[in-house]
Amino acid sequence: MPRKELPKAVAYFRTSSATNVGPDKDSLKRQRAAVVTFAKSAGYEIAEEFYDAAVSGADAIDERPGFAAMLQRLLGNGVRTIIVETASRFARDLIVRETGWRFLRNAGVTLIAADSPDSFLDETPTAVLVRQVLGAVAQFEKQALVAKLRKARERKKAETGKCGGRQSVAEAKPETVALAKKLARYAVNGRRRSLREIAAELEVAGHVTSKGTPYAAAAIARMIA
Repeated sequence: MPRKELPKAVAYFRTSSATNVGPDKDSLKRQRAAVVTFAKSAGYEIAEEFYDAAVSGADAIDERPGFAAMLQRLLGNGVRTIIVETASRFARDLIVRETGWRFLRNAGVTLIAADSPDSFLDETPTAVLVRQVLGAVAQFEKQALVAKLRKARERKKAETGKCGGRQSVAEAKPETVALAKKLARYAVNGRRRSLREIAAELEVAGHVTSKGTPYAAAAIARMIA
């Protein structure tokens, strides 16, 4: 007896921050695992996957490269179901979520959230209200987190004068800076060492850049300033 063909669906993944993009990050892996698990249990075959990396959940769906490519394929391959990990993976902004979902519904496309399959299917007043409330809560939590992180950065900058960015040599290698200051402070044969001479002595002592090269004169000047 021939095997019954499963209805097809496409998977859509999205990550908001570039820091969550890459083979060593778990965001895409987690989303794929959730979607694949749901698809198997619900009897769907994932035909294709589409991914928007470092795309905000507040961006309109037609402004997302991955989502736009997915819509174009849906028009030609006959698939009419999209599965996402959660409703907020589709869109975190409430207005974008509602308008995007209604656009897909009017185009005959079913949108399913793996963690709550009825999120975009139930049209009763209660379901609509719950969907909107949950969307508003997710949006609030995102904005609250952004505000909290911003205040933390501002507080750190006020305390240390710096927040984020690459570490200076003084921060990453305080022992290198200490030795450079010592070499600059003590004269040899009645004269002070030049910046290049300090760099050469640092190299002999094993203090070099991350690339294994001697420090440039400008870097030495910053160390002993």
